[in-house]
Formats: sequence, C-alpha cells, structure tokens
Amino acid sequence: MLKAVLFDMDGVIVDTEPLHRKAYYQMFSDINIDVNGDLYESFTGQSTINICKRLVDHFNLNDTPEYLVSLKRKHYKIFFENGDLQLIDGVLDRIKDYHANNVTLVVASSASMLGIKQIFERFDLNQYFSGKFSGADLEKSKPHPEIFIKAAEFTGFKKSECMVIEDSTNGIKAAHSAGIFCTGFKSKHSSGQDYTLANKVVSSFEEISYSKIVNIIS
Repeated sequence: MLKAVLFDMDGVIVDTEPLHRKAYYQMFSDINIDVNGDLYESFTGQSTINICKRLVDHFNLNDTPEYLVSLKRKHYKIFFENGDLQLIDGVLDRIKDYHANNVTLVVASSASMLGIKQIFERFDLNQYFSGKFSGADLEKSKPHPEIFIKAAEFTGFKKSECMVIEDSTNGIKAAHSAGIFCTGFKSKHSSGQDYTLANKVVSSFEEISYSKIVNIIS
C-alpha cells in the first residue's frame, strides 16, 4: 500500500526547465563553449555542480566547476525573479490528494536546497511536505540512487511502500537502482528522455490519483 511519495521537482512540480536552459546557455556564452542539444539533454536530472564538472572535463576548461556554478546561478536568479513560473498542470491537486490521504510527501531533487526553498515558498508548498532532499548536498548525483534511498529512509516506510515521480532518464534510473516503484511523468517539458525503466508511465497527474495508485504499490 502506498505510504510515501518522493517527488522530483523540476519538470514534475514546477516548469523551471526554460529558466534553467536560459541560465545555462547564458553561462555557456560567458565562457565561450558550444553545447549541442544531445549533450545538454544528457544533463537532465543531474546537479549543477556535477554538470559543471562534466563541462570542465569535456571542454578541457581552465575555469573551476565552482566558478561555472556561480555564473549559472547568477543568471538563474535574474530569470527566476523576472520569469513567469507556473506549477505543472494538475500537480497541486495531486499533492493535496495525497496529503489528505495521509501519504508522506518528500521532495528529492537535484536542484540546490536554496532553489528548492525558493520554489516551495513561492507556491506555498511547505504545508504539504515532510522533508526536502537536494542532490547538490550529496556525494553522488542522479542516476546514482543515493538521494532516493535517503529520502525513502527519511519517511520511515519500506521502499515497497514508496513511489517516486520522475520525468528524466537519470531520475528514473536512480529510482530503479534504489529499488523503488517509479512513475515516469511524460510531458511536453521532458522531451528526449527514456522511460523504459519506469514501472508506470503517465502524461497526466489524474492517472495517479490516490484512489488509482494506492493498491498498485505493494
């Protein structure tokens, strides 16, 4: 029976991808590198610091990963403060649905903790969630399962009583490696991602209402 849901944030709770993309590409321009679409899509679900480490290695840069992170976050802050940011369609209803049915909710995102807190305060989500985990605070980034293992342990429930909701290849791989039931959320915001390892694939949050999913998790 479903007791806890571990939410990814970007692309699942809120559509921050356009803001992140603009901030990354502004940073790429700052340091004069050309990142193609395939390479950029491979970053989805990974923490900023790990993406920047990959960039330093891939392009043999003299700049440090930490410097790249600071550039990207500077641009993101500007876009975040001035952008039109919205929750993903249907997610708030689903969050309220799970919460009303005493399901423990945890966010497990590759975003920085500052970024998570900004989103949660902007959309008043703290009242529904028991915990927040940032991949930026961990040694390993998705697709490593560490974040979901820690988030599941935090709930106090068995992994077999938890469900992950993810929209990225790396996140789905992480949930699969953690041994946790994973719903792949496939939307217009998650193009180019591989859902093969997801236990269930949906394109609408209505498909995983509490009444429809509670007994599928066992």
